[in-house]
Amino acid sequence: MSPAAGRGGGRAGQGSPRRHAQGAAALAGPGFPPLPALRGALPLPPAGHEAILVSGGEAPGSGGGGGAGPPPAPRRGAAPGRGSGAGGQAAGHLRAERAAGERRARLLRPAAPGRPPQEGRAGSGGATAVSRPAPPSPREEPRTVRWHVELQPWASPTPSLNYEALRFLKYISTSQISCEHMNLNSLKGYSETSKKPWSICLDERFSLIHRIRSKQCRLYSLGLGSDDNQFEVGMANSGCEVHRFDPSIKSAHIQEGRHLWYHRLSIDWRDPNPAIAAHKLHSNTKKLGTILNEFGHQKIDVLKADVESAEWKILENLILEDVVEQIGQLVFEVHIHWPGFEVSGNDSTVVRYWYSLLRELELKDFRLFYTYKDLSKPQMFLKKKAFNASSCYTLSWVNTRWK
Repeated sequence: MSPAAGRGGGRAGQGSPRRHAQGAAALAGPGFPPLPALRGALPLPPAGHEAILVSGGEAPGSGGGGGAGPPPAPRRGAAPGRGSGAGGQAAGHLRAERAAGERRARLLRPAAPGRPPQEGRAGSGGATAVSRPAPPSPREEPRTVRWHVELQPWASPTPSLNYEALRFLKYISTSQISCEHMNLNSLKGYSETSKKPWSICLDERFSLIHRIRSKQCRLYSLGLGSDDNQFEVGMANSGCEVHRFDPSIKSAHIQEGRHLWYHRLSIDWRDPNPAIAAHKLHSNTKKLGTILNEFGHQKIDVLKADVESAEWKILENLILEDVVEQIGQLVFEVHIHWPGFEVSGNDSTVVRYWYSLLRELELKDFRLFYTYKDLSKPQMFLKKKAFNASSCYTLSWVNTRWK
């Protein structure tokens, strides 16, 4: 649009009536509507609508300098500027507004479901350009980051170690679901007797026994220098893919047989600081979620852990990062003779924290099906001989939602 036309169409009393009428008629022709209407009044088409831009010449911004090109000539047979003065201007603006309304209807015409926008036809005013926006990508819900577990209410009106200990010990000593088949000797290839009662549920209603039969099961074992690997060897002989993580192993990775791997890695509740790890030749401490991503594993049928009091913080990390939902069964040895690594607070606060972690598992549909009190270990509870408690328990849970 020329500066003269812009001034004539925008302010009354300047320029001749004929110039006013020509400018208004030209803008009401088959070309673009007035730029203020196109840029300000026209809303963007919503998702799922075709955006069709009909051009009577060059599109705005396609000419030199990025501005709009000259307005197209009036249509043949049209009477630009019929009348003079205010009457001619009113008629011109009325036609411009009508043309803008028709163009809005074309811009916001819904696209047929499942059908791409149609190509335009070449008309007298030039080729029809069709805008084909890329389909919107599915919007992912932001993942809520949890920094701590929700603590359960105190077991008594006022914090008391006695009430907290009794509630916790009763909880870890009571099965929540029955499991009839826990004898690993019934598995094909399992002939060794483990030194500890690592129990898994092999009932038909849960998926583990079916995955063992189809040779599709996977076991992760977390340890710290223990020579008791009969459980892992037996599961590997049964056809399970077994990965044992132990930082005391001499080599980075060792394969023993077809299904058993040893990794010189320690599973922790945090990844190492990159600035510190960069100065080490071998950084062998990682979170379980990081290991799963690096190994390309989406699920673990059984997670066994004997990590000498690091289990509480590891379990907390699995819960907070939802890694526990990728696990079918948990077999943990828990230690209660002291709070555990990086667990702080007075005794009643520590026991409340332990209890809250186990209740988090229950909220995620894990059910305790096996509990074992190790009487061969010192009978200690938070460094005291109290509550007839052992310092070590073996607990097994099954994820009842596991498929």
